[in-house]
Amino acid sequence: MAAVGSLVNSLACLWRQPCTRAYLPHLLFYISFVGSVLKTSGLVQESYFSNSRNILNLYFVKVSWAWTIALLLPFIRYSNIYNRNHTFVLRRLTSLLVATFIWHTCTETFSYIEDITGSCYESDTMQVIHGDITTKAACKKAGFIWDGFDISGHSFILAYSSLVIVEEMVPMLNIPRSDRNVLLDYIYIALNAIVAIWIWMFGCTSVYFHDIIDKTIGTLCGILGWYVTYGVWYPMSFSPGLPPQQKQHA
Repeated sequence: MAAVGSLVNSLACLWRQPCTRAYLPHLLFYISFVGSVLKTSGLVQESYFSNSRNILNLYFVKVSWAWTIALLLPFIRYSNIYNRNHTFVLRRLTSLLVATFIWHTCTETFSYIEDITGSCYESDTMQVIHGDITTKAACKKAGFIWDGFDISGHSFILAYSSLVIVEEMVPMLNIPRSDRNVLLDYIYIALNAIVAIWIWMFGCTSVYFHDIIDKTIGTLCGILGWYVTYGVWYPMSFSPGLPPQQKQHA
């Protein structure tokens, strides 16, 4: 247990540094841009992570929002209650509904854009068009290839999820060790591990998949979704509110 507590304290110390959280959006955009340049230049060789069937992609990224909600739900419940009442916790939990709405709206919009801008081809030579097939899902089901404007859903969800998790982990920076329980410590460690996986896979997406414009738009949508909520709306009174800050735990 002492080792767990020490790890939690070390992680909290890392995130307590002002630049760590403040520059995360900039870091994500930088990774996306540099990764895209490397992909275009062909300097990065294929690896285990250039295969979309790698274990992290299949069991984590493909269900990334489920992982995010499954960990944040109990974390917000137990971390936001410190020196606060249950009404405040319930209000804060609505932030997950807002985040899920943003995730669903963006991913559905990306799919719609790809459908209306794409065509179904018989092979990757792009010579024979199946005009009677008008959606990517139907094209893939028929065994053909769909080519449309494919905004990177991976870039969006990994950037957005990372930023949301980092914001929601803030209360842990100020809860005294004597007031934490083992469950909260383990969830906090798991959240940090998930953020590390998301950032790593975000980098892999940048280096190995999509065109630069697809990744740039996806990344910007993730950053914008985070900024509009945590930077603009949540500080207002009529909102889910921000996670408890240091002055609120005083």
